[in-house]
Amino acid sequence: MTVPEAAGPATDPDGLEDRLRRFATIWSRAIFPATATSLTRPEFETLLLPLARELRDALHAYPFDTAPATRVGSALVAGHCTDPEALGRTLGVIDSYLVLYCGADELPPEEGRARCARLQHSLAAGFAQALRERTLAEQEAIARSALAARSHAESALHATEARFHAVFEGAAIGIGIADLDGKVLEVNDTLTQMFGGLEHHVRSRNVSEWVHPEDAPHVWRMYGELVRGEREHFRVEKAFYRNDGTVLWTNLTLSLLRDAEGRPQYQLALMEDTTERRLLHLRLRYEATHDALTGLPNRTLFFERLEKTLSAGDGARFGLCYLDLDGFKAINDSLGHSSGDRLLVEVADRLQSCATASGEMVARLGGDEFVALTSGPDTRTGVSELAARILGVLAAPIRIEGREFTVRGSIGVVEGPAAGRSPAEVLRSADITMYRAKAAGGNRFELADPEADARAITRHGLTTALPAALERGEFFIEYQPLVRLDDGTVHGAEALVRWSHPQHGVLGPDRFIPLAEHTGLIVPLGRWVLEQSVRQALFWHQQLPEGSTGAAPRVNVNLSPTQLHHPGLVADTVEVLERIGLPPGGLCLEVTESALIGADEDLLKPLRQLAEMGVDIALDDFGTGYSNLANLRRLPLSVLKLDRSFTQGMQQHPADPVDLKIVEGIVSLAHSLQLAVTVEGVETGAQADHLRRLGCDTAQGWYYARPGPPDQLHTLLLADAV
Repeated sequence: MTVPEAAGPATDPDGLEDRLRRFATIWSRAIFPATATSLTRPEFETLLLPLARELRDALHAYPFDTAPATRVGSALVAGHCTDPEALGRTLGVIDSYLVLYCGADELPPEEGRARCARLQHSLAAGFAQALRERTLAEQEAIARSALAARSHAESALHATEARFHAVFEGAAIGIGIADLDGKVLEVNDTLTQMFGGLEHHVRSRNVSEWVHPEDAPHVWRMYGELVRGEREHFRVEKAFYRNDGTVLWTNLTLSLLRDAEGRPQYQLALMEDTTERRLLHLRLRYEATHDALTGLPNRTLFFERLEKTLSAGDGARFGLCYLDLDGFKAINDSLGHSSGDRLLVEVADRLQSCATASGEMVARLGGDEFVALTSGPDTRTGVSELAARILGVLAAPIRIEGREFTVRGSIGVVEGPAAGRSPAEVLRSADITMYRAKAAGGNRFELADPEADARAITRHGLTTALPAALERGEFFIEYQPLVRLDDGTVHGAEALVRWSHPQHGVLGPDRFIPLAEHTGLIVPLGRWVLEQSVRQALFWHQQLPEGSTGAAPRVNVNLSPTQLHHPGLVADTVEVLERIGLPPGGLCLEVTESALIGADEDLLKPLRQLAEMGVDIALDDFGTGYSNLANLRRLPLSVLKLDRSFTQGMQQHPADPVDLKIVEGIVSLAHSLQLAVTVEGVETGAQADHLRRLGCDTAQGWYYARPGPPDQLHTLLLADAV
């Protein structure tokens, strides 16, 4: 046997080839004693290395395919590893070491184990198939020779029969001979033992009596064609009942034997007992499709069942409940994973008790996520009842290590016609709906809402597109002028970031700033906004005509709560101002009132440092939170921005006296604390007049100008200067 050259890269920075070679070494040491090869063990290890590489590649392949494992099983037989012990040791090595040495971080452990089990099954099948074909080829040739020997000359009859019986009785597979009517004439000892050891129970039978309920429809059709001489042979997997009622599974090869004139004369049956291999297949199949902890169907089997349900004919309906336990992580962290596993087992038992009707099943997807599937004509009410039963059985306390725990769950329910839905689409909708139930407080179920799903999908799409959008320069800034109420001149502008999305058009900050906050991208995005705004403010300052008496326009930049907590806030701000050359007084940082509720000195320290160097700090949206007015004096503020809600009552005539009194009091308090007052949302001249009489300093709103490009503000600034 030719030993193939081991292939591998010249360099192996990640150690993948070293780990593969260690796996091949373990494999060769395990099965080398059970082989009939003439190779030395190192040579045999070199032979196994490319086979190990095929198994590793199959483990990581997308889409997953077990065909390489089947080829590896055949290659073992070709390499003279035909001893059953060699197969058993091979399966043991793969089960224990394939994922360990050839796995990867991107492959989830449960997925790795499931794939490993399926690869073992395919390797065993390939090994058995190659061994069976090798054996059958030899034995069938021997059996045909033995039968042909019976027609030899009478002088050689005795020797021929002796040779025939030696082969017939010594064969490792079952051999039987019957006439064309199906009467069994001869059986060897191997076949007799396969059927329970009672020869007369086999000889007295007719082939037609060996019908089994699991026979494929074409088996007896092909048998009829064979005894009529219309086909020479066929091969099938067939089950038989033994004498004790147990089932014998075989690979059956049935051939037609003709006489010297070519007329059909006998049937020759070759049977290989595959019962144990079938049981192994069933065990591997069970392990690959069931959760090892709870015994419930796993994600693989659930998707098979869901796909079958969704592919049913027109009019079929389905219902799905997607359950996630509320607060399971806290139990896991406090009591340990062992107790958490016991809780999951108890939950699984309770869920199984809820789905006992026809068409219902429960599966564990992983972690503390479970699904329940139901089908039938009335899933509209059935799935809601199923969800209610699940919440009901979870309500009873679970006792673990002497402590009682009340398990709560959030359930997303999807129900509808099966046609036109894909498993991935259904599960995604259920997952989104489950998180909606969790956000509503948990311990409840919510029904899927296509509009809510679409919004969630859009949010997810925007979230994933944010990093690339910043790199591609899809963000831009518009500026809304801040106008002095006493003389109507432009005091500065607020920088408002926009996203020019390729599909959704221009998006305002309310659409993507919360997503940037959630993902942490708000820090680089905020730094970009700060740099662009400071650069623009310097440009406006430089473009003012010489001799202009007006102060340089100030730019207001919003700070999010995440930016406020970022340790590099002060350093980044100082670096931008110094590099671009804008005086600190040309920048005002706006912080929302809600971000400073309960702020301690550690949070206020960076704001104090910025205020001390000359940067203005504005308290934005004042009046929408719950901060104490007395706390204003301890905040490093220079500007108080009133929320637009204070101006609503000033649109009518006469203005709401209560709103006027409130604003007047706030302005008086702010001025006493040396704070300037800016009002947002000014949309009418009446509002502007009221605010001016009440002593407000500056205002912004559509009455003056909508947010626009920097050129718009530049024009307003030049008008002020002239």
